[in-house]
Amino acid sequence: MKKILLAFVIILSCNFSFSQNNEKLSVTFNNKTLSEAIKTIEASTSYKFYFDPVWVDANKTLISESYSNVTIDELLDKLLSKTDLNFIVLNRKVILTLNQTIHDDLPAGFFADTPADPANKENNGINPVFYKQYDSLNTYSVTKKSAVIFIGKENSNAPKKNYTITGTIRNEETGKAEPNIYIRVKNKNINTSTDLDGNYTLVLPRGTNVIEIKSLNHKDVTKTVVVYDDGNLDVNINEKSNQLDEVVIKKKGQKTTETVISGLVSIDIEGIKNVPLILGERDILKVATTFPGIKTTGEGSAGFNVRGGKEDQNLILLDNAVLYNPQHFLGFFSAINPYTAKKADIYKGSIPASYGGRLSSVFDIGTKNGNPEKFSGEGAIGPITSNLSFGLPIQKNKSSILFGARATYSDWILKTLDDENLKNSEAGFYDGILKYNNALNANNNLEATVYYSNDRFRISSDSLYKYSNRLASLKWDHTFSDRHKSAFIFTNSEYKFNIDYHSADVNSFDFGYKINESQLQLKFNYELNKKHNISYGISSKLYNISPGYQHPTNPNATLVPTDIDKEKGLESAAYLSDSYKLSEKLLIDLGVRYSTYSALGEADVNVYEKGLPLNDATVIRTDHYGKNEVIKTYGGFEPRLAARYFFSEDFSIKAGYDMTRQYIHLLSSNVTQSPTDTWKLSDANVRPQSAQQFSLGLYKNLDDETYELSLEGYYKKSKNILDYKVGAQLLLNENVETELLQGDGKAYGIEFLIKKQIGRLNGWLGYSYSRSLIKLDGNFNEEKVNNGQYFAANFDKPHDLSAVLNYKFTKRYSLSTNFLYQTGRPITFPIGTYNYGGAEYTLYSDRNKFRIPDYIRLDIGINIEGNHKIKKLAHSFWNISVYNVLGRNNPYSIFFVTDQSGKVKGYKTSIFSIPVPSITYNFKF
Repeated sequence: MKKILLAFVIILSCNFSFSQNNEKLSVTFNNKTLSEAIKTIEASTSYKFYFDPVWVDANKTLISESYSNVTIDELLDKLLSKTDLNFIVLNRKVILTLNQTIHDDLPAGFFADTPADPANKENNGINPVFYKQYDSLNTYSVTKKSAVIFIGKENSNAPKKNYTITGTIRNEETGKAEPNIYIRVKNKNINTSTDLDGNYTLVLPRGTNVIEIKSLNHKDVTKTVVVYDDGNLDVNINEKSNQLDEVVIKKKGQKTTETVISGLVSIDIEGIKNVPLILGERDILKVATTFPGIKTTGEGSAGFNVRGGKEDQNLILLDNAVLYNPQHFLGFFSAINPYTAKKADIYKGSIPASYGGRLSSVFDIGTKNGNPEKFSGEGAIGPITSNLSFGLPIQKNKSSILFGARATYSDWILKTLDDENLKNSEAGFYDGILKYNNALNANNNLEATVYYSNDRFRISSDSLYKYSNRLASLKWDHTFSDRHKSAFIFTNSEYKFNIDYHSADVNSFDFGYKINESQLQLKFNYELNKKHNISYGISSKLYNISPGYQHPTNPNATLVPTDIDKEKGLESAAYLSDSYKLSEKLLIDLGVRYSTYSALGEADVNVYEKGLPLNDATVIRTDHYGKNEVIKTYGGFEPRLAARYFFSEDFSIKAGYDMTRQYIHLLSSNVTQSPTDTWKLSDANVRPQSAQQFSLGLYKNLDDETYELSLEGYYKKSKNILDYKVGAQLLLNENVETELLQGDGKAYGIEFLIKKQIGRLNGWLGYSYSRSLIKLDGNFNEEKVNNGQYFAANFDKPHDLSAVLNYKFTKRYSLSTNFLYQTGRPITFPIGTYNYGGAEYTLYSDRNKFRIPDYIRLDIGINIEGNHKIKKLAHSFWNISVYNVLGRNNPYSIFFVTDQSGKVKGYKTSIFSIPVPSITYNFKF
């Protein structure tokens, strides 16, 4: 302190004044560095410069400019405008400073006994620079606090009081971006947390800020930052030696009670490796079915039933693009690569207004970005599949790519079997994903994803079944300001299947189907103030469907080539929502979405006689519509309302109301979704589906957020739900509307979930009681089912209990279990026979009046982590599991056969009736 005061006295005694020299200068620079430019000024004038060469040499920008009749102040203002250097002229001495300026008076509070003046915002909290030595070597010593980070340079005339600081938090040892890291500014009500890519944004006041970075899993970091402009601050943090799981689960517990959204399931992507599943495969979608409210019709079933909805009522998104068939091999494996996935959020209750087009749920799955710093990856080798993903930088810390691929070698296994029929079978799949990410600058980020999957199978038959998904997405994130952000998204999705039938006769054929959609979205988010956060946007989607073709492959075939007319539709929407914080306890999210749909030509449309059933006999004319001519238009408002109220910091209640519309339907006469099911657009004869859902839930965290509890109830009513007449012919039917029935649906239920992922014993227990009912009632008998009364849907399973538990013996060894109990699904039984016209027929019960036996399964897995050394070629993880440990012969379906004596006998089919062991090796590098 004495040295500072002495320097101050010397400066005053020399009577230095901060002069504005009016001498006019003229100077020309030709490809000069800043250091060379300073020497040019010194050589041509009497001014002498004092500075640290490190500051000046760091500026490599070449200067080519001429200045005429300017003062020294004007000249230096222009030369230093794009640097972090300030200057002051003292009696023909030019002193350069880094970031800060020299002040000619002491700020209030400089001495310990003088309180700071809060009104002096310019200098309050900022230590002014005082020089204590000048020498002929143009260097100086400055008294300043160490480890202070400066962003920008001080400007007393700066128009802004707040600046935006962005950055990334990374693990110092691995270079991996760290999500969910808490960041706060000491003594100021400013805080945030890093996103899934480790990025954060802070709006800081001008001057000194003490930033604290905290995490239960990492050592605390404190940074003193002096902010003069917008800028970037990346921070590396080090891991603690204590548990990793606690920080993740605590954050999720807070999110569950605090957010306004009810019925949201967020899958822990890393944690699913501990859930034992069939053949040791990690499977995001299979894990999703262990949560209450998300079911399948049976083992090995494709598709999902969420809160009483049909399989086609789920919008499954991969990087914003629709994935029409998310399953491999008839539903045994997911088409989502778990090693490239970053997040999986499932909205089954309050669906945000930005989503639309489906009635029941949204599966929003996002992929990781590649490692922007170094080459890294992970993979697995299992009994029938192998998986590899890796990421690498293109331009370090700016752009990267991620690549993931997965393939099966089940063909090799089939050929080793003794059964001759199975030896001639084939079954396999593969999928691949490529993602590019580029942080163009602080305000723009670009992401592009390409995905493709392919399946083929032929099991003891003459038909080869093939189906594939293809999608591409492009997303451009743009920041207009700290409060106003946008996303421009373009996606294209395609699903198609093909059947090649080859037999000894001449009637071999090739059958195919395809659906393609392209969508453009503009999304905006505007933080109006601390109480209002507004989201709005528009979207438009174009559907193109080829309903099917059948072409004979033998020139001598008697089959007639068939091509069903293509379908086309345009679906558009606009939405607006406001997350309104009425108080610290009450948060409301009020949104509205308006959607519109137009069925487009070219098409020939049958017009049926009003008041009569749709069949060939009631067609009165056929109207022709030209290319892109509007056939029929539907639309309407879809209000969304969600509210959350805090009883206490760890106890909240949430309520929601959603109205949704769906303009596309899945045509399937099977019990479960099949790869050969087709999609049908709404048109003049097929109305769009709609639904309303009411939900209410209680959410509680216990024992310092060790336990997370939720109890949710819902009631949903639906209209124009699609069903089919008995014996309906859906494939290659030019008038498929004559085989369809549309009715009402209702679903209700209550869901309970308790989660614990802190400590040796962790996992979750979920139970739901739910019903899903359909009513098909028309004016004619052929339009009625069960006399027009409500009956159980094919996927109605009232009781559903799941328990996923993991016990850690040590940090390397753990035991996992997965227990599942479900009520058997509904089925229609033969109950007798009757004679008609001299022939005997089987009499069946009302549709879905009976049920197959209940489903019970227990899986067990042993998990072995590799050693935890930091420096090693790869980190490994072994999973040894047994699927269906009890060997229970769970029925998948029941069918009936009339034997030679005329008796009807029932038979059941099972998928896995014995324990299925597997071992999988996982690695990460």
